[in-house]
Amino acid sequence: MAQDASHQTPTADRDSSLQSDCNAIRDARPAGHEAHFVQPSSYLRPTRLSHPMTPARPERAIDRDEQQGLCAIRNFLKVRNSYDVLPLSFRLIIFDTSLSVKESLNILIQNGIVSAPLWDSKSSTFAGLLTTSDYINVIQYYFQNPAALDKIDQFRLDNLREVEKALGVAPPETISIDPERPLYEACRYMLESRARRIPLVSNDSQTDRSLVVSVVTQYRILKFVAVNVSETQKLRKPLREIQLGTYDDIATASMDTPVIDVIHILVNRSISSIPILNSEGVVYNVFEAVDVITLIKGGVYDDLSLTVGEALKKRSPDFPGIYTCSLDDGLDTIFDTIRKSRVHRLVVVDENFRLRGVLTLSDVLRYILLEGENDETL
Repeated sequence: MAQDASHQTPTADRDSSLQSDCNAIRDARPAGHEAHFVQPSSYLRPTRLSHPMTPARPERAIDRDEQQGLCAIRNFLKVRNSYDVLPLSFRLIIFDTSLSVKESLNILIQNGIVSAPLWDSKSSTFAGLLTTSDYINVIQYYFQNPAALDKIDQFRLDNLREVEKALGVAPPETISIDPERPLYEACRYMLESRARRIPLVSNDSQTDRSLVVSVVTQYRILKFVAVNVSETQKLRKPLREIQLGTYDDIATASMDTPVIDVIHILVNRSISSIPILNSEGVVYNVFEAVDVITLIKGGVYDDLSLTVGEALKKRSPDFPGIYTCSLDDGLDTIFDTIRKSRVHRLVVVDENFRLRGVLTLSDVLRYILLEGENDETL
């Protein structure tokens, strides 16, 4: 069945402390008028005249601006709910778990989407979210069990958990959130579960049954912030200083790498993209998990033997390309990019376009929610 169209997490106790600290930053008096406070813990430190304590580095304007920007974003997320993120008009496609993998794949491609909520019609309950990772797991499973490949067209969505068990990969958490809960809670849920999207599921008071409203993605949330929170322009500290992104042990491939090898890496690393480099480490492209969907449309799996270079030629002509940034960029410029373009990750490069790292939307979301949180609640 494909049809058009609660889960609650209590806000952490420390949020009230964070809120007061954020308000305190906005209400701070000009320099020179602050009261002098001594932390009680300072009385417990032994005095060593031979090794005097190094004086704390004075707070810089860029540090203060960064903290004000983060607090403004968190305050915004706490007073908005997931309904606020949704467009005025949208289409929702839900898959019944009895649907075959081939049928679901065709529907995704026809509608230009990469994920869909699942519904168990037998129990009338929300059954999770179908994503490109599920299709990649199916490919991996049949690669390891070639004798069963002729039965792949009969494989149904309610068998996906069996595939994950056979591969030894952890099944995704069946998370959701009531759309009336604060957007901040939805973000925390996504970080805790490592999910890039979260279904909005409410309860029908008349039937006392779950109702799938929509799906909210990290990109949609961050764009909502970029458009509505002007303080994102205060996040000027460069990536190299805040150490945001992944810079070590990055999985890469070349244009000659077989697609099936890239799929193995995606599964083993639990990642959604791989930078494509030449022999000198220059970034040529990025192979994404969604590229696999294009290769297996129509239920034909022969294209998985292609090289990455051949596979990327099959991309849609309107593919937006890859987005890059440097270690000297701050999140202010990253949010500008998110505001203007549909970006899901940025490749960090040097002046010669050689790979330095990868910055994902998960990295950005984690930073704006968690950076300095422990210090703020002391």
